[in-house]
Amino acid sequence: MRLGVTSFDQRQTIMMKIGVLSDTHGYLDDRMFHHFDQCDEIWHAGDLGTIALADKIAAFRPFRAVYGNIDGQDVRAQFSEHARFSAEGLEVWMTHIGGYPPRYTPAMLAALRKNPPDIYVTGHSHILRIISDPTLGNLLHINPGAAGKHGFHKVRTLVRLDIDDKKISNVQVIELGKRA
Repeated sequence: MRLGVTSFDQRQTIMMKIGVLSDTHGYLDDRMFHHFDQCDEIWHAGDLGTIALADKIAAFRPFRAVYGNIDGQDVRAQFSEHARFSAEGLEVWMTHIGGYPPRYTPAMLAALRKNPPDIYVTGHSHILRIISDPTLGNLLHINPGAAGKHGFHKVRTLVRLDIDDKKISNVQVIELGKRA
């Protein structure tokens, strides 16, 4: 008797774990390494502060970043103002200053309307926000708040999330403690 072979989709789904931070302003809490130890990539939404900080994160995990308004020419020479890329089938747009739903900057609103990503990551405000925008194809806006000590925020924050088969899940806000 001959056994039949059942065919199946052999595509392996690879879930990505992502760590998101912003506004470090040259300060990197070592607890970030613990909280992002299972992450496949780390995304920084600007105001890194120093190249040394960027290098330290990049030595730990694959790293994507954009420059922010406080970043000097050394950081700007290595990173761009905008980063647009794919992650597990989702389009990501990261920039430092861009606003949030429904208060985008005018230039970003025009660009987002023309070609909306699935995930839109910003920094700058130091205000943690995770908001869906159904007017732009259900875009998910993430501002991870500020991980550094400079600014008016009271609590330093990070965000961690999973992307699996074009779906975002397990979005977590991590508090690092008070700013001062």
